[in-house]
Amino acid sequence: MRLTNFLVRDAILPHLAASAAGVHPDDAEAVGRVKEGVIAEMAGALRAAGCFRDADTADVVRAVMGRERIGTTGIGQGIAIPHSRHPAVDRLIGTLALAPGGLPFRSLDGEPAYVFVLLVSPQDQPGVHLRALEAVVRTMRDEEFVRRLRGCQTRDEIWALLEGAAPGW
Repeated sequence: MRLTNFLVRDAILPHLAASAAGVHPDDAEAVGRVKEGVIAEMAGALRAAGCFRDADTADVVRAVMGRERIGTTGIGQGIAIPHSRHPAVDRLIGTLALAPGGLPFRSLDGEPAYVFVLLVSPQDQPGVHLRALEAVVRTMRDEEFVRRLRGCQTRDEIWALLEGAAPGW
């Protein structure tokens, strides 16, 4: 599975607006607000791209934040993969966003996240959801790919890099 099979090109965000100004990484409540801001911005980009209705956006954010409460999706090495299954979608969708300065995300390694991949899949397709997570992890495991991705400035640059990537990089 390639990331371009499920990432929505028009929802890619090369520069997240979310900010962590004044947020200490040990302040769990403040970091939670940063997480929610990132997820809301990414879900908003998917909504703007026509992936689900305005009325579903807040519920998608709540579902993803509920998953975050179970355990962080900040997998480390600057990568976070917030995700959830939700009835608002009838197929797997996702988006990718970059935070050039990094944002606290309670990642497993305690470091900021720079690359975010949000996944939302139908509730009745857990296998597709797991394969997408695997594809993201496999792709992001390549340090050179992530370095190049973090250097992208535009949606078109990001998409071109993703298109050139072999499945799982």
